[in-house]
Amino acid sequence: MFVQFYRVCLLLVLVGCTAAYAHHDDLHSILESDFRSVEAKARDQYRHPFETLSFFGLAPDMRVVELWPGGGWYSEIISAYLDQEEGGHFIAAHFNPQTEHEFGDFFRDSLRAYQLKIESNPNWFRNIEIKPFEPPKTPPVAEAGSIDMVLTFRNVHNWLDDGSFNDAIREVRRMLKPGGVFGVVDHRASLTQEVDPKAENGYVNQQWLIRRIEAIGFQLVADSPINSNLKDSKDHPNGVWTLPPNLRVPEDQDQHHYLDIGESDRFTLKFVKLGR
Repeated sequence: MFVQFYRVCLLLVLVGCTAAYAHHDDLHSILESDFRSVEAKARDQYRHPFETLSFFGLAPDMRVVELWPGGGWYSEIISAYLDQEEGGHFIAAHFNPQTEHEFGDFFRDSLRAYQLKIESNPNWFRNIEIKPFEPPKTPPVAEAGSIDMVLTFRNVHNWLDDGSFNDAIREVRRMLKPGGVFGVVDHRASLTQEVDPKAENGYVNQQWLIRRIEAIGFQLVADSPINSNLKDSKDHPNGVWTLPPNLRVPEDQDQHHYLDIGESDRFTLKFVKLGR
């Protein structure tokens, strides 16, 4: 189910902030920048952006694609870090505005909000392209073998749910350079639960996913506990979306219980492309 609702209210806080921002040569200065909203920074405790991007090996001179960046929480960090003068470039492979998907209206609204965010802050987002990503229905977002790193945050469960997983991962492999990095973060299912190939509650079996991705021509080179959350029991009434930031808590339950858990338990996986 596509219920990763993106907070438009955060966008409205950021819109209009067009002051000049210099390129930052380290992630710490970007994360501490006053460009990032208080709401965005509050999620660092769950998303661990410095540790996560460092784990994937992000460098300023890389050509990077972020798949389905949603509201742009990670985009504003990655795009500021990449240095165009050193060859760095950022492609936001966002929703397809021409999609016939059942959640097409949500996709189009999300894309428009993202575009407005970029257009309203040209001094910060000066090194970014936005392209549609719904393979094979959309054109390639990059030439074959031209990308150093592809990243996606909490999207794999969506592709499993709608049956587009194989097409998405094959396209990732096509655009990556040999040895290029594919970084994946998503909600981790309990090992004691039967594997759900559609991940309908939002949680994905980690080992099962690794085998699926490796079968398409990748090798897992590292995994990290950076984004683990041992408080997450993964048995919530409305799946992972019961937890923050969505907080789809039934009326007869205590919201504070889920706020105390925090955001979901997540795996953080680093793959490399095998072969040419």
